[in-house]
Amino acid sequence: MSEQFHREIDDYLNALRQRRREAWPEVGEPTIDYPFGESTVTHYLRSWAASQPDHAAIVYHGRTVTYAELDAASDRVAAYLAHRGFAPGDRAAVMMPNCPQFVIAFFAILKSGGVHVPVNPMFRREEINYELLDSGATVAFVLDEVADEFRAGAEGSAVGETIASAHTDFLPDGAALPRGMDADVPVAEGTTRFTTILERDDLPVPTDPDDPHALAALNYTGGTTGMPKGCEHTQFDMLYTAMSGGQLGFGGGPDTVSLVFVPVFWIAGEDAFLVSLMTGGTCVLHYRWDADEVLRSIHEHRVTAMAGTVDSYLELLDKARGSEYSLSSLRAPVTMSFVTKLTVEIRERWARETGAPGVIRESSYGMTEDHTLDTFTLGLQKDDADLTGRPGFTGLPMPGTDVAIVGFDTGELLPVGEEGQIIVRSPSMMRGYHHRAEATATTLRDGWLHTGDIGTIDETGALHYLGRTKEMLKVNGMSVFPSELEHLFSRHPKVAAAGVIGVPDARKGQVPVAYLQLVPGAEATADEMLAWCRDHMATYKIPRVEIIDQMPLAPTGKVSKVGLEKLAAAVPVH
Repeated sequence: MSEQFHREIDDYLNALRQRRREAWPEVGEPTIDYPFGESTVTHYLRSWAASQPDHAAIVYHGRTVTYAELDAASDRVAAYLAHRGFAPGDRAAVMMPNCPQFVIAFFAILKSGGVHVPVNPMFRREEINYELLDSGATVAFVLDEVADEFRAGAEGSAVGETIASAHTDFLPDGAALPRGMDADVPVAEGTTRFTTILERDDLPVPTDPDDPHALAALNYTGGTTGMPKGCEHTQFDMLYTAMSGGQLGFGGGPDTVSLVFVPVFWIAGEDAFLVSLMTGGTCVLHYRWDADEVLRSIHEHRVTAMAGTVDSYLELLDKARGSEYSLSSLRAPVTMSFVTKLTVEIRERWARETGAPGVIRESSYGMTEDHTLDTFTLGLQKDDADLTGRPGFTGLPMPGTDVAIVGFDTGELLPVGEEGQIIVRSPSMMRGYHHRAEATATTLRDGWLHTGDIGTIDETGALHYLGRTKEMLKVNGMSVFPSELEHLFSRHPKVAAAGVIGVPDARKGQVPVAYLQLVPGAEATADEMLAWCRDHMATYKIPRVEIIDQMPLAPTGKVSKVGLEKLAAAVPVH
């Protein structure tokens, strides 16, 4: 960090905090409340199980798991792990999709003092092998459907026991299977059965760890800058994120019913079920996204909160029209503008067609390194300023979290309105990258997480995310941010989705290219879009335009920039 940074940081933050106090919404308190103390997430599970044992913790396609049942089931799995020699600090991989077994294994590992290592169940053997070797996992939880691939990926690793479960283990007898679920998967050979462990009551339960700051999870990054890195997180990281997310994000408390279809093996999905369970609410867990099933669940369970993409909310609106199901219970419809961007028109349509009390709004800024919920947008939608102002609005920092903007090259603090690198200081910030001392030293400096993201802070103290450093384009020496152009295109009534990349240009260095997917039934030419661009963008930002039928998507649901680059390579840009 620069000398200027150390000299001016206190005054800089005090000035920003004053701006944020003035902009603070009436709906939220500027402090985080911990009803059972600043403790572990396992302590919170036990506390809720004691105070409301029969309250629904998880609802899963017709099966309800109460807090008492979740606590008891995770106790039995923790007891089995300890019986098998699993010790505090040992790593356990969990390669499961959304299901109660994942949540039970999660709490069991933590109750044992172990380290939770979620592994994407869509991974193939090489990807599995990399994370198992890097984490040093000695035990694993899998579903039968991925057991063969996992076994191949576990070769040469330290995994000595694999605990397997069937999809149907936590479904009611005779229940209709969720879309995409296969009930005919054979039982994995050579595995310990999850259900057999749950039937045992003869093993002593280990004493819960009492240090909330001990290593508790290795959450792997997406690998956008090389191989994935394991972010070292603690139980307090999880608790802070859950409590702040409950108070200022999704709503929290026993009367909150959150629907979760985001994959729980990703950090966003982990946060989603933790927000619900740490605040005593009910988590309506879905195996995967299915608009018909989600709509029915929202209506049947009077769901109050959900996080999803803009496209998922639009699909719900289409499905609900003329049906017997209502979306009116949603108080916290929180969205992520991955492909389709949230606009004033979409917000107005949501309010008009649902009658729901909650304003549909963007979620938050964050990343795996800081457990993702660094900012909040609750109550910051006055006059739709969050959507009509500068693109990339992600709200105010959570209480206890600081956000600043510094120069990429100088490390010096930048004034309000200037673009630079987003740096974050948060109670949920990782301890470091597992086995990556050099990367840790580069990313964590003087207590600040250097995100590599480009952003700016506005006059209210709110953060605007403009994109990744590597995505920033230099056009005739001027900075152009693809995400900003994508947000601008989202305001065009004929554009359903936009993806912007840069291509080399002999005269300008780089030029932006916008790939546009039109709304169904709309017609427009590239020339018409360019004419619109001239009225809505600075001259140097105007991209070349390509109209495409279908936007390439990454597994996360975001626009695939790699896919766009392949399009650019295959078809010359006009």
